[in-house]
Amino acid sequence: MLKMDCPKNKTFSLGDRNSKMNQENNKKGKGKFDAKEMVSRLYPFIVRVFDVYEIQNSGETFYFYGTPKISTENIIGELWGPLQKFKLGYTLKYELGEHVLLVFPEKKTKEKTWLNLILFIATLFTTMVCGALMFGADLEKEPLQLFQGLPFTLAIMAVLGSHEMAHYVMARYHGMKASLPYFIPFPSFIGTMGAVIRYRGPVPSRKALFDVGIAGPLVGLLMSVAVTVIGLNLEMPEVKTLPDTMMFDLGLPPLFVFIQNLIGATGETLHPVAFAGWVGMFVTLLNLLPAGQLDGGHILRAMVGKKAEKVSYLMPRILFLIGLYVIYWLKEDGVIWIFWALLLWVFAAAGHPSPMHDKVELDKKRILLGIITFILGCLCFTLIPFKPIL
Repeated sequence: MLKMDCPKNKTFSLGDRNSKMNQENNKKGKGKFDAKEMVSRLYPFIVRVFDVYEIQNSGETFYFYGTPKISTENIIGELWGPLQKFKLGYTLKYELGEHVLLVFPEKKTKEKTWLNLILFIATLFTTMVCGALMFGADLEKEPLQLFQGLPFTLAIMAVLGSHEMAHYVMARYHGMKASLPYFIPFPSFIGTMGAVIRYRGPVPSRKALFDVGIAGPLVGLLMSVAVTVIGLNLEMPEVKTLPDTMMFDLGLPPLFVFIQNLIGATGETLHPVAFAGWVGMFVTLLNLLPAGQLDGGHILRAMVGKKAEKVSYLMPRILFLIGLYVIYWLKEDGVIWIFWALLLWVFAAAGHPSPMHDKVELDKKRILLGIITFILGCLCFTLIPFKPIL
């Protein structure tokens, strides 16, 4: 370990740190890593929040001993931005009666983009199968009819992909570590369970939390509207229903009905492309539920701070009551709301991680945008999203 202070029994002098680091660094023969230069770069940022009286290092890891000038939470928030520029991680510890700020190189994790690609291709296939079945294709007899499902695949992937990519781009903009989207192929009536993005590391501020959270629903909803408009202008060919095929009656949300009336679209059967737009609106509604780690939970947490925990607590209970109302009062299928109530009950119980600059509130423009977004989410709500046609 290279100790960056004066000899034993002598108080470390910050003014002498450069010469001592040069001497020790030269002894070690480290040509690639210059400890003196690195500390010179870090010190101005650290000293603003941490009164340093001793510095040590072991390899490329630095130990800053000192006294915090502000709260521990605020130190972490203040240092995140500057240290990220140097690709450094850090942690603040209290050991043997001393505060120690550890600064170290971040571990370089190689993204497994091959996994993203495999899942993407698999989801293209599963959604194309579902799209082909919507057109009445008999894939057992004529496998090449699979490509009839391509319009639905392009539409649903555009809706889901734009949502996740908006999260990704905004997270990168704020310096957060985010993976590319992982699409989830699944043998459902749309061929997928959507897509997810993994975040690593802290959220720097409420502003970043808001921007990342709101980007996905807004861009995804915009794409859903575009796909709906295109789909409603396409003619649905006559489809011969295959044996044992389950048909669904869709509940149309107010936003979808508004677009229908605006275009003047008629007909009881939706084109698969328009159906992809309906799926996008339903996904937007679910994502905007203000609870737990959903996009709506992120947005509300950024808007009102820790008060959002009360809404997150109530949301599963509200959905559960909606499910009971649909089942016992309307005598319809409300299992979807019961399922989401139980799901949110589990995830909301874990709470929401606090952003580092949690005391800095959002500006009025973002608050207004958040309110508008939640209103748009309400326009995507329908009490009975779908029910099987018996």
